[in-house]
Amino acid sequence: MKEMLYTIPLNDAVNANDECPFCFIYRKTKEDIIEYVLGSCASYMESDVRDLTDKAGFCREHFKNMFEYGNTLGNAWILKTHYKKTLKEMENKFKSYSPKRSSKSLFRPASSANPIVEWLRDRESSCYICEQIAQTYKRYLETFFYLYKNDSVFVEKVKKSKGFCMSHFADVLEQADETLSGPDLEAFYSDMLPLMKDNMERLFEDVSWMIEKFDYKNKEADWKNSKDAIQRGMQKLKGGYPADGPYKMQK
Repeated sequence: MKEMLYTIPLNDAVNANDECPFCFIYRKTKEDIIEYVLGSCASYMESDVRDLTDKAGFCREHFKNMFEYGNTLGNAWILKTHYKKTLKEMENKFKSYSPKRSSKSLFRPASSANPIVEWLRDRESSCYICEQIAQTYKRYLETFFYLYKNDSVFVEKVKKSKGFCMSHFADVLEQADETLSGPDLEAFYSDMLPLMKDNMERLFEDVSWMIEKFDYKNKEADWKNSKDAIQRGMQKLKGGYPADGPYKMQK
């Protein structure tokens, strides 16, 4: 099947021979969005972009990523306009609030929620980068199954891959249940479940051999594939790249 622009990242992810192609996709997507928000394209100088980032805000993790990326001016512009919007909302919430004793009891919930608390909780659950990653990730999951149904070469590459991390494997299976049916769904599970089992066992052996290497009797023995077993083992269980350093702006 001829590669299309939207299929290239998935083929790249599978070709990377990573512990999970969707971890690979997730990392690249996050870096691209941070680059868009703070990078050389200077999107933070565009008022329509800052309107979006002001509305959604950023979660703690992605604020940290933005700080690590650098670009003091870009971060300052984003913070300034976001603070301006936040202060206006805060003033309105504070002015309209009248504190009163909650009527909550052991058997009856509170008659009304605290609107200031609700506003603060809503802010905690909103993040521009999280939203962009979620939308992009969903499209790549759909594209994965488009390729799986239409590109036999891609299917063979997936079968010979290292599988997925456990977190993304759950998403893959959910998407499979929605996208495939009948013999196609049965074939997918017949391929993927043994693939995951084999690769989990591979990681188990890598971690186990790393432990054996600490025995003085194995001091001169070959490390085999265990030198980076800890970070790969952690990735396989929970996703992500524990050994990654900060993603920084190229100067």
